[in-house]
Amino acid sequence: MTIRRPSGLRGYAYFIGFRVFHRLPSRVRRRVVRTVAPTYTLGAVTLLLDAASVPAGVPAHVVPAEARILLLHQPPGFGWTLPGGLIERGEEPRACAARELAEEAGIELVPDTLTPAVPNAVVHPRGQWVDTVFVARIDPAAHPIAVDAVEVHEARWFPVSDLPRLTLPTARLVARYGIGPLAGHDGDVDAAVFDPQRT
Repeated sequence: MTIRRPSGLRGYAYFIGFRVFHRLPSRVRRRVVRTVAPTYTLGAVTLLLDAASVPAGVPAHVVPAEARILLLHQPPGFGWTLPGGLIERGEEPRACAARELAEEAGIELVPDTLTPAVPNAVVHPRGQWVDTVFVARIDPAAHPIAVDAVEVHEARWFPVSDLPRLTLPTARLVARYGIGPLAGHDGDVDAAVFDPQRT
């Protein structure tokens, strides 16, 4: 994994901005986002799989139990997440997913290589946001990971059957696809069911 550090005044401002935002309490962060986008916030997320870990014949939108998936460790560091972020005004969800993947993990893919997951949209009513979800398969050797150590501290491949501790929103999202500690609960469970001690 390579660390890409932003340089110059703009890079320093970017670094400080992320530090300050991620140190705010989650309630304050949500309020900041809602002030900018007062209705539902739209995001795009990628379930990025190691192509060699997917058995032949598995449909492109399916995440099999044998697969390895790319996860990110972002500040404030309370679990692992998927590559993704907010859709910019006028941006197509698939293009956003590809852009966020490049920004957060240094992996550049053509948006058309991302396959809509089934379901393609996951609504998070408690946080008032909607994620559009895409699946892609790559050869990790041909697409080395490069993180900036500001927005993302670390990016690693994990077996779907043995995931590290996930953030609760990520655990709820991947449960919709039969993945993770909340699978089988349709992602709609109380936080008490989720084991925060898992590392």
